[in-house]
Amino acid sequence: MNLSLHEANYLVRQAVEITLPDPLWVLAEIASLSERRGHCYMELVEKDDLSNTPIAQARACCWANSWIRLSPRFVRATGQPLHAGMKVLLKVQANFHEQYGFSWIVQDIDPTFTIGDMARRRKEILEELRRRGVIDNNASLPIPAFAKRIAVISSSAAAGYGDFSSQLANNEQGFAFSTRLFPAVMQGEQVEQSVISALNAVFAEADSFDVVVIIRGGGSTADLSGFDTLDLAENVANFPLPVITGIGHERDKSVLDEVACISVKTPTAAAAYLIDNLSRTLSRIDEAADSVALSVRQTLDREKLRLARLEHYFLSVFSVKKAAILAHLSATEQRIINGALRHILLQRNLLDRFAHRLVTPVMLRIERERSRLGMLEQSIEANNPARILQRGYGLIMHDGDIITNPQQVKTGDDLTVILSKGVIESVVK
Repeated sequence: MNLSLHEANYLVRQAVEITLPDPLWVLAEIASLSERRGHCYMELVEKDDLSNTPIAQARACCWANSWIRLSPRFVRATGQPLHAGMKVLLKVQANFHEQYGFSWIVQDIDPTFTIGDMARRRKEILEELRRRGVIDNNASLPIPAFAKRIAVISSSAAAGYGDFSSQLANNEQGFAFSTRLFPAVMQGEQVEQSVISALNAVFAEADSFDVVVIIRGGGSTADLSGFDTLDLAENVANFPLPVITGIGHERDKSVLDEVACISVKTPTAAAAYLIDNLSRTLSRIDEAADSVALSVRQTLDREKLRLARLEHYFLSVFSVKKAAILAHLSATEQRIINGALRHILLQRNLLDRFAHRLVTPVMLRIERERSRLGMLEQSIEANNPARILQRGYGLIMHDGDIITNPQQVKTGDDLTVILSKGVIESVVK
């Protein structure tokens, strides 16, 4: 008997409907997922645990009337939508269509299984990081007290990035932060490689920054699975700068949150943490300044008291010492005066003896000199020109010069003859 393809497929359809009349709960991994006209189309796969190669594959479809109900419920329960790579437990009805072939019709989705699988995968990643000895590397880095140079990894269009930047720029304390955006895809399958690339870009300029902030908005309504990967977690764990995450988880922490230095819920909480960090630093500085001022005041008070005691002590010692010195000076003064008086008396006696011894020679010398002066006086008096003129001599002068030789004058010269009793004027002929 020959059957057409449609007839053969119809028989298969009847066999499927007879053999699998009731829905089944099927465990599978979503290989791909797309939405068209409100319907959700999936490719399901099962992989070998050892080789990770597919050992079963099938199509599945969730019609719009079910998808509109199941999708929001799944997101509310798990914190993320269905996506490729996620393991799910689906309630499905076998369906074979003569034209489109076999597919599973999804009637329900058990979010608790996915939550458990996600938790299991996070646990496995964390255990691997712990085994490698890197899980606490970034968490052990201290946040710098003056963390103001911020490398931000986020989507430039994300509302969370805008909120973060605005909160830093408009903080009440007036702190000045310097931020630089390293753009990255923050949801979907490209999250891991995009964020790792951004981290590499920051690492190339690590000396220019104090901390790295990885932020995104959207809360539980966006795909956060990209932050639960081993490679990304290892990159963050080994990063040399402290990493602060604010990627919007409302329930469980992601693997990235677990290995980061600081994990907060939202971008604004990350900004608040940085502002609070500077506030704490300022408070510590103020407290240190107050402590130093108090210590200085206490030291000054102690030193003033010590100086007052020393002053009192030195005044007492000085008074005693002063009295002793004055007494010593007085005694010394008296000794000097007595010694001086004795010396003066001794010198006076010596002078008296010298004076007595000098009187006789001096008197004799005076008499001799007086006699000699008398003889000089007589000689001078004998040679006095006036006395010579009185004896009849005259003094002839011409133009103020005394004439002693006739050759000193010539005929016609005026001569002045000085006599004891007068002057004669004459002319040489």
